[in-house]
Amino acid sequence: MLIRRMDINDLERVVSLEQQLFSSSWSYADFLYELLENDFSFNYVIEKDGFIVGYIGVWFMYEQAQITTIGVDPCYQRQGLGKEMMETVMEIAQRNQCETMSLEVRVSNFKAISLYESLGFHKEAIRKNYYQDNQEDAYLMIKRLEESM
Repeated sequence: MLIRRMDINDLERVVSLEQQLFSSSWSYADFLYELLENDFSFNYVIEKDGFIVGYIGVWFMYEQAQITTIGVDPCYQRQGLGKEMMETVMEIAQRNQCETMSLEVRVSNFKAISLYESLGFHKEAIRKNYYQDNQEDAYLMIKRLEESM
């Protein structure tokens, strides 16, 4: 597996995965903005045999990092790829002197919550009506990065 920075040539595949995985998905324009306009945004893909099977986005904002999106092709889920991408961006965040990492996750997404908790994230708050597609709440989860991973 190879984790590398996302580029414009990856967007068609990434957007296709995003739409397959999420009912409230990011658009091509959303990803393009993150790649070209948002100075805080860093996006990565994970490849298997040259084929993109997952992606992750993170904002590095001074002492805080925030996961903006993460997805793994359903055919490659439950193989540790999400964990591998999360660990990679946590290491990068620590190298960039980030002290905390945060993310929002649907309260019904038990698999993702379990992954994040296994990585040391804790539920800190509930974001009411966070998701536009069905007004589902989200947990705000935070990890202090100086904790051992």
